[in-house]
Amino acid sequence: MMWMDHGQSADSYYEVKPGITDAPKTKFRIKAGRTLSARKWQAAFSAEGQVDFTKILSRIHRGGIHPSIRGEVWEFLLGCYDPNSTFDERLQVQEQRRVQYALWKEDCRQMFPLIGSGRFITAPIINEKGEPVLDPLVLLETNMGNGNGGSGDTTIENLRRDNSPMSQKEIQWKLHLHQIGLDVKRTDRALLFFEKQENLSKLWDILSVYAWIDEDVGYCQGMSDLCSPMIILLDNEADAFWCFERLMRRLRGNFRATGRSIGVEAQLSNLSAITQVVDPKLHQHLETLGGGDYLFAIRMLMVLFRREFSFGDSLYLWEMMWALEYDPDLYYVYQDSDSASENTDGSKSRTKSIRHYGKFERENLKSGVKEDAPLPISVFLVVSVLKDKSPRLLKEARGLDDVVKILNDIAGDLDAKKACVNAMKLHKKYLKQQAKKT
Repeated sequence: MMWMDHGQSADSYYEVKPGITDAPKTKFRIKAGRTLSARKWQAAFSAEGQVDFTKILSRIHRGGIHPSIRGEVWEFLLGCYDPNSTFDERLQVQEQRRVQYALWKEDCRQMFPLIGSGRFITAPIINEKGEPVLDPLVLLETNMGNGNGGSGDTTIENLRRDNSPMSQKEIQWKLHLHQIGLDVKRTDRALLFFEKQENLSKLWDILSVYAWIDEDVGYCQGMSDLCSPMIILLDNEADAFWCFERLMRRLRGNFRATGRSIGVEAQLSNLSAITQVVDPKLHQHLETLGGGDYLFAIRMLMVLFRREFSFGDSLYLWEMMWALEYDPDLYYVYQDSDSASENTDGSKSRTKSIRHYGKFERENLKSGVKEDAPLPISVFLVVSVLKDKSPRLLKEARGLDDVVKILNDIAGDLDAKKACVNAMKLHKKYLKQQAKKT
């Protein structure tokens, strides 16, 4: 019976390329009775298709989601579907979204025919004035008639729809395309999945379409790390796009930048304030080293620990976070419509009892602490990691380079479940202190 205690490794679901020996091993184990199985997931549905999430959330927090159903469950956790919808209603929503994605993708293809071609670029195609870049590498990458499955001799000059001047939005979008391509080539390089050109181009297509529809954010480095799991878990490209789009609704504030600040600065400021309370000695040490703005933690928050955990463990961490933060009204909040009833003050009605919310969200509701923008669990996760490494940081860090090195050394060593448990403890402590101030 010992093998049951250790559980089945999830690494077989996310195969590493042959010959790569330095990829961190996944600690996450599929455990009978703990991990959300396909059988338990199916049992949560009514005959019409409504899902009872009350038991599902605690199961996810205890043991994660079985890789075979991960994509489907994530769509609910991220608010793609209303858990109270029927099977038929979800099919309708899915079809509408697939049509919408196809329309956006066609708009992008009209502007740049490599979209949807199974290929992508890594060199700039225009300069900031919108003029074509006549670089040999650009010409090589954009020449679709060179025997790589393209049709016709498409060169940089005729990749434009016509000779009319490009809008500023189109110029900005085309300036993103090569950076997306460069990041796509670097994303999860160890995984066998990305040996296939079609999977790389699918990632490029989704990120390119997103950059077109989200004019405020466009594309920023790190977004490819957030999108990559979606195309691995969901076969349909449009479904993967919408799952990524829902995740970006949570995180896009981190990527928004004005002339003077970046969106993630507010979270870094909160991170600093919480660390000062829970580990004042470490906070003072980091301040002394010149790391008071905590910029060294920016990557953890931007890409949700993708670099600090193995691929399998980062997925496990994400789903635990989303289960803890789960809000049953999330689908309605994301609809940008009058689907959810509103109170006289304009706020959305809480139509569920508190037990329908994730544990982290329940703590926020019970605390009575009123915040315009409650802190995400990811901030408390970073604090828990810093606190865990506090003895080493205090002993060995003599400069910010040392801090970065120590935090880089933890890659593959962290325990996702332990990090979540510690984050919850810190969150509870934080709420008690906030309540005292009011």
